[in-house]
Amino acid sequence: MRQNLQTRDAGERLRPIDLARAHGLSTQAVRNYEEAGILPPAARTPSGYRAYTPRHASALRAFLALLPGHGHPTATAIMRAVHEGDPDEAFRLVDESHALLLEDRRTLRAVESALRDLGPDPAEGPFGASGPSGPSGSSGDTFIGPLAGRLGIRPATLRAWERAGLVRPRRDPRTGYRVYGAADVRDARLAHQLRRGGYPLERIAPLLDQVRAAGGLEPLEGALGDWRARLSARARAMLAGAAQLDAYLRERD
Repeated sequence: MRQNLQTRDAGERLRPIDLARAHGLSTQAVRNYEEAGILPPAARTPSGYRAYTPRHASALRAFLALLPGHGHPTATAIMRAVHEGDPDEAFRLVDESHALLLEDRRTLRAVESALRDLGPDPAEGPFGASGPSGPSGSSGDTFIGPLAGRLGIRPATLRAWERAGLVRPRRDPRTGYRVYGAADVRDARLAHQLRRGGYPLERIAPLLDQVRAAGGLEPLEGALGDWRARLSARARAMLAGAAQLDAYLRERD
């Protein structure tokens, strides 16, 4: 049916059901798309029914092709800008999506680079960060001063990272001192690498949340592969969407 719609004469009228079935949609979805500006306004028959044309089918193909790469809000805004006679705004929205994709790629590379540079902590012996019995009696625990010294930063920096959510040390119930466990040390070292790469605190915190959600660095490395694949799929989808949008613009011209 889709091929039939593409090859029909431009003056032929299509019922909403024709347009809906060709793209696996409901007639209500087609009507909603028209009301949202995703499709150009349809003519009406003398009895008041919508009469679509192959031009509407082309607009619908463009929108559905834009969806996977740009998401529903942006794809809608792109098509609405086209139908409002503002192609420059549509192009700006497309450019903005590509810029966001590029930024996501840069973030991925920064995390991968930080993981490569992290390496083993030279201060960790066979029993963890602070020997067989850390400062709080647990293997791998350390205090703010020793950790800051190992990272080559000031304790005040670690306190700032804590306020930003990068590290979450617990407090010793007897002394009130900050106690950094093995996971906290890991987060502090990764944050240090990312800060050296120029990343601001507000962008590092979500990445460290991903590390915690993944259960550590090793599971995160597998997640990074999935992340890379999703970015590639998004890039391909953007190319496909651009091709359909260009085809629609050519038809309109």
